Formats: sequence, C-alpha cells, structure tokens
Amino acid sequence: MPTVDDDLPSGLGPEQFSARIFGSAGPAAGGGLELAPFRGVRFVPEVAGDLAAVTTPPYDLVDDAEVGRLLSGGGHNIVRLNMPRAAGESYREAGETLRRWLAEGVLTTDPDPALYVYEAAKDGTVLQRGLIGALGLRAEADRVVLPHENVFPGPVRDRLALMAAARANLEPIFLVYEGGGDAAGIVDDAAREEPLLGFRADDGLTHRLWRIADPALHARVSADLRGKQALIADGHHRYATYRALQARHHAAGDGPGPWDRGLALLVDSTRFPPHLGAIHRVLPGLAPGDAVERARKAFAVTEFGSESPAVRALGEAQGPAFLVGGSEKLHLLTSPDPAALARVMPSEHSARWRCLDTAVLDHLLIGDLWNVPENENAIEVVHDDPSAALDRARRAGGTAVVLNPLKVEDVLAVANGGERVPRKSTSFGPKPRTGLVLRLLDPEGDR
Repeated sequence: MPTVDDDLPSGLGPEQFSARIFGSAGPAAGGGLELAPFRGVRFVPEVAGDLAAVTTPPYDLVDDAEVGRLLSGGGHNIVRLNMPRAAGESYREAGETLRRWLAEGVLTTDPDPALYVYEAAKDGTVLQRGLIGALGLRAEADRVVLPHENVFPGPVRDRLALMAAARANLEPIFLVYEGGGDAAGIVDDAAREEPLLGFRADDGLTHRLWRIADPALHARVSADLRGKQALIADGHHRYATYRALQARHHAAGDGPGPWDRGLALLVDSTRFPPHLGAIHRVLPGLAPGDAVERARKAFAVTEFGSESPAVRALGEAQGPAFLVGGSEKLHLLTSPDPAALARVMPSEHSARWRCLDTAVLDHLLIGDLWNVPENENAIEVVHDDPSAALDRARRAGGTAVVLNPLKVEDVLAVANGGERVPRKSTSFGPKPRTGLVLRLLDPEGDR
C-alpha cells in the first residue's frame, strides 16, 4: 500500500498506478467481506426541500450544464458538497458547507449506528435493493473486494482532495456479491416496513430508504457476509480514494479509525441481478472520416445512413464490433484482422481478456490505428446512451464509438482471475442515488 501525502504518485500508467493504490497488502481487516453500521447523515426535507430536487445521480454522470440547472433549483443540492468547483467553491468551502448544514438542521445525523436498505424501482418493479453500510477496505490481494477496472491518478487525486477537506464520504460506491443467505432475508424484511424516505426522481425511478438499527440484525448480516467476495460494480476511483485516504492516516500514525472503511451499497446479485450497460467513447480530436479510413486497415466496414438500423446491427454482431459516428453517416466495424490483433494485444493477458470489446478498442483502434493517447482529456465517455454519444461527437467535430455492453460473466471471470477489464468498460446499474445518506469521517461518526 503506497504512502500518500498531499499528492498521489505521478508518472505512472493506469496499470501501475492501480496496482499501487489497490494494494498487494493491507492492514488486517477481519476474515472476509465486512459491511458495518454507521451513523448516517441525511437531508431533512422540511428544511432542505424536496429530496428529488436536492439529490442527484453519481457525480461522474453530472456535467457542468446539469450542475447549473440543479443549483438554480435551490441552495441545498448535494452538488454543493460533491461538485463544489462547478458551483464556484473550493473543497474547503464544501466541508464548511457540510458542517453549516448540519448546524442549521438542513442535514441530520442519525443517533445510533445503522445499516440502510436502499431500493430503486420503476413503475412498481424493484430493479435493485441492497444494503448501504461502511465497507471494510481490503487490499486486492486479499481477494475480498475485487476491482475490475484500472483507475487514473487525476480523478483519484480530485476525490482525495475533496474527501479529506470534507471529512466525509459523500456518496456510496456500488458492489455486487453472490448472496442468497440470511442478509437477503433481512433486507427484504426491512423493505416490508414503512420507508424512512421515498420519492420519485427525474431519472424515472422511485428511490426508497429504510434504516436497520437492531444490533442483533447487524450481527446476522456480518456473519452471513463473512467469507463472501464482492465485485466493485461502480466507483473504482472512489474506492481507490478510500484506500489512499486510509494510507494517509496510517502513515500519519493515526491507527485504526473511520478511514478504514468507506461508504458502499452492497447488492445481492442472486436476488437483484444488475443491469450492465456499455460506456461509449467520444474522441473530440479525431475527425470521423479519418477514423473510418484508418479502421479499414484492420476491420470490415459497413456504412449506414441512420442510427436505428446501425445500432441494431451492432447489437447483432458476433465478436468485437464498434459503431463509429460523428458525421451524417455511421460505420459498423466488425471482424478485426487476426494478424493485427496478434500484433497489438498484450500477450500477458488471458484469452478471455484479449477478446473483450473494450480491450480490442483500446489496443487496436484507439492505441494503434488511431494513435490517440490514453488519458481523460483525449477520450470522453458517455454511459449507456448511443444517441448522446453521437450527438456529443457531432457538436465537437469528433468521433463517437458506440459499443455493445460486456457480459457479466466475462467481467466476473476476468476479476476472479486477478485481471481487470480496460477502464470504463462497464456501466452497472441502477446506480445508487447521491445524497440519500452520507457518512462522516470524524472518529465518532460510526459510534
């Protein structure tokens, strides 16, 4: 585990940086998967206003234009805390705002530690239900909390600065595990009661939250999770930030404390299988015509005049396939040349990894044929929505690459084999709503 001072290690590629930050060893953290109760911090609707208006999707799905719209609706939106720079404020000011809202009664801290049941439903159908708690942080080598993507220093440095200044976990990461045991029954029993809060948001989902305060139920959940293994579905950069903050405190001699855990939603995938969507790419600096001509060197190319049949053909394609757009025409890339793949795909990875669409995209298309640098400035991402990716590319004069989603079984197999899929390969959902419950990192916060 690296020692982290004010800045994270620099000059490392994503694989080397991820290996250091996720860690090959770490402080002892018990015998398995741990999700501890904590004193949740929640908005008080009578003071903060409508919960649908002050909560949001995860921070990395909210752009600056959306932040402006959210702020225009009132002063208590969660983006004031987890995206303060977009509101013209510093991370220090975000921490001050958090404490001021606590003092003014905008936010309240629950009196006793609890686990929280979170549910997302659409038109009466439950899409997701799981437990929010304080996840015990574990080194990757422990094979308890499995990352499946690499991370970049920039986003981790950003979240570390905010988390340290705010002294809080402002939104949960999202993990899945194969359960079916006692914890699943406890979750379902809680959801039969009247919820602590519930509302329909502009994402079309109804979000509900219940509180489990009984220590006997906490002990049963703990016993059921012991020996289990969880996959990080969403929030790799925030989990890396948890690890970095933990390292900072341990390096300072602070010993065990709230920094040894991080806010997380844990969903039993046997009860509520996650939706796995694609993450599309937008390359603002690459003209679409140039992109297609270079791709012809290693792919079969089929032209389409409109979006719907092109997206449908992409979904029906066998093997790695990509839809390239940004101008009036769209082009489907299929059947990558085996010789080209053998030349560029990393031999140290498994055969399953080398067949992933995102691996072929990164190494053959983006890295080789297009020669675009692998960084967050040259490549933008759009979750799930092909039309949004194509529109963004057209506005930028660049190229969009629309992908098929990976298969859940491939992601699990790669992670269990000690590998990670290429960054931004998966969009698991539904993602937990930000602002329903926060966790303070003050030493008394979990007592």
